[in-house]
Amino acid sequence: MSRWSGFIRVFLLTLIMLTPLTVQADNGNNNNAPVSEQAVKLDPKVELTKMQKVLDKIKQQVSAESSETKLRALNELTLQLSTDADTLAQALEPQKAQLQTQLGVLGPAPKPDSGVRETAEVTSKRKKLTSQMLQLDDQIKQAEAIKSGAINLSTQIVNLRRNAFKTQLALNAGSILGTKFWAPLFNAPQEDSSRISDFVNELKATAALCWEPDWRFGTILWMVAGLLIASFGRRYMEQFLAWVGIHKLPEGRLRRSFLAAAVALTTLATLVIASGCFEMAFTRREEVSDDVRNFAELLVRLSVLCGLIAGLGRAFLSTRRPSWRLPSISDPVALVLKPFPPLTAALVFVFQAIESFNISANVSITKTVFAYGLTALLIGWTALSISFRSNRVRRQMIQQGETPEARSTLVGLIQMFITLVGIAILASLIIGYVTLARFLSYELVWFGIVFGSFYILSQLVVDGCEALFSTHNRSGKRIQASLNIDERYLAQAASLLSGLGKTLLVIMAAMALLNGTFNSATPIELVQKLIGFWGGKGLESLDIVPAHVVNALICLIVGIYILRALRRWLESDFLPKTSLDIGMRVSLITLMSNIGYVLVILLTLSIMGLQWNKLAWIVSALSVGIGFGLQEIVKNFISGLILLTERPVKVGDLVSISGIEGDIRRINVRATEIQLSDKSTVIVPNSQLISQNVRNATMGNAQGVATITLTFPLDIDPTQVRQLLLDVYSENERILENPEPAVSFKDLTPSGITLSVTGNVSTPRLVSGAKSDLLFDILTRLRKEGIALSAPQTMVIERRNANTSMSDPAEGGQI
Repeated sequence: MSRWSGFIRVFLLTLIMLTPLTVQADNGNNNNAPVSEQAVKLDPKVELTKMQKVLDKIKQQVSAESSETKLRALNELTLQLSTDADTLAQALEPQKAQLQTQLGVLGPAPKPDSGVRETAEVTSKRKKLTSQMLQLDDQIKQAEAIKSGAINLSTQIVNLRRNAFKTQLALNAGSILGTKFWAPLFNAPQEDSSRISDFVNELKATAALCWEPDWRFGTILWMVAGLLIASFGRRYMEQFLAWVGIHKLPEGRLRRSFLAAAVALTTLATLVIASGCFEMAFTRREEVSDDVRNFAELLVRLSVLCGLIAGLGRAFLSTRRPSWRLPSISDPVALVLKPFPPLTAALVFVFQAIESFNISANVSITKTVFAYGLTALLIGWTALSISFRSNRVRRQMIQQGETPEARSTLVGLIQMFITLVGIAILASLIIGYVTLARFLSYELVWFGIVFGSFYILSQLVVDGCEALFSTHNRSGKRIQASLNIDERYLAQAASLLSGLGKTLLVIMAAMALLNGTFNSATPIELVQKLIGFWGGKGLESLDIVPAHVVNALICLIVGIYILRALRRWLESDFLPKTSLDIGMRVSLITLMSNIGYVLVILLTLSIMGLQWNKLAWIVSALSVGIGFGLQEIVKNFISGLILLTERPVKVGDLVSISGIEGDIRRINVRATEIQLSDKSTVIVPNSQLISQNVRNATMGNAQGVATITLTFPLDIDPTQVRQLLLDVYSENERILENPEPAVSFKDLTPSGITLSVTGNVSTPRLVSGAKSDLLFDILTRLRKEGIALSAPQTMVIERRNANTSMSDPAEGGQI
């Protein structure tokens, strides 16, 4: 539970500080109290002796202890001892520095042959300071040794708890369909009855203590305060925050995300504060036993969990304000799911309270397993009910002609995950693995809390950044006026901050999923059993641990998800708000993706535990493969990196290579896609774009040139024809005015006069269309003015009889 409270304090910034669990290591001796500065003034030697004794006692208890609860308490005591030793060592450092300064003032002792003599007082003072310095050094080293020993002992305790939990997971306690599972209801062991009776008596004694005449008024006051906060506090606090969101926040999506976060936090805060009031009502007396006090503290911590479940459920469904609902959930589905969040919170609270009661009363394993089974049964049944009832409502809406909400692939995967886990829980209970079913139940609840918190907080971060830098709001206008910057830079800042915020939330969610469990073990260790067959000597030689493989797989999945999300964010949100052209954007996105995938792969291999000095056989195989068949792939990969960095060609350029002319659509790792004029695509290896001559028609904002060459008869008026061609070019809207169109005299031959007219267009892609329009206009104008083009001369030779010579052209030959 300490992991739960620790994550919640960081992740949701709750206002309630949770009291850590304290355990007495010695009978009545509070040796685990924090070491303050006043303790250092007493006697560091005595404190170190006490710490060493406490550490030795913990080691003795750990060596003979197998209870998970006792091991947890000893682990917390060990961590506290490590903190105390570190505090003591840090408190001794200033004294050591002071002694060094005093020794520096006295200086080193004079040499015997130097002829310098010092007084006996100075010599005695130096010896005394030196002795104190050596004593402080020994004490600091002893404190550091105790700290190191406590940390190592804590690691060993954690390993013992994990091994014990894995043993419990593998233990078949009997199916819930058998009589053995339900036996504690009818034939409870005598030991359990006596232990439960003793603990109930302690609870009654606690209630009697707080109801004594001198304490009765305070008890009533605390209980009334808790009831008022639980009943009216949440309602009025939520209404106040809703009023703040409507009247103080700018219009837009920020109001919805703020209200959702406010609903979740108010539900959490009121439940935690109310449970804290009830705890103070019954446990504020010093005479309360430690078992009862620890039980009350566990209930307060449990209220944090239940407050999160109920608050996130109310925030997601938002049945009172459907228009402010964050996820796309239809009203019928939201209404049918409304009872499940408080029901789940109640189930978790009740059965976790029962488990805490069993732990405090130290009941037998059969009673504990029975509580585990009931917990898993009800939570698994609730999970299946959520999935089945939501699907039934959607089917009913379709039958009635209504359109249900459009669900994304991620929502479908989440619902499928809930259904499969619910089935797995019930199946585990049926075959007898009760502890495994309980573990899956609470993991499902924890996953829901993490994903729900991540969704609401990510929406709040994105909407908050957009509202803060939007020029439609007061804050954005003030920032723009203060910095005198363009609006697009504010949009870039909003996108950048929101992207950083979501990245941090993803990292926090991943850490929470890996570390925040109800038990000392994590899901990784559960999956380790499924891949235990990998633990052969081949993997041992590579220092691969199955748990590390699972960690690496999770890292790979999370890394790829982050890279794809970052790529979508750059492509659709951030880069379009910059002044970069589309080719530069695509190049940056592709380069970032390639570097990101390389880093993710390297990080994955590092987490897996691969040591490159033991992968000589892999390197050798790769060398042979590159030498024979992979050299082209490697060459194209390196060429692709060169294209993305030097950018001789980029996405959107019109290029010609080996008789192929088209637009570059994508530069991949191995090849480049070139789209031709007929919309077909040619795949060109990247190495060809580096090694061959490539014509880039659009590089450097190149203009297109529309040139038409015409041949006219010798009897035309060249000046008239020249002006006619210039007029046609000048009137065409695609021809640029600067540089101006020009007509040049190309050639004069017996067949006619050859003139060439040239004009520029804005891009080479417009040359073909411009030439077509110009030719239509030129031919129309020439026909209207009666000017003909020079006809090509042909010569026809007719073969006649042998006795007939070639005739004169006027008689038979035609030219």
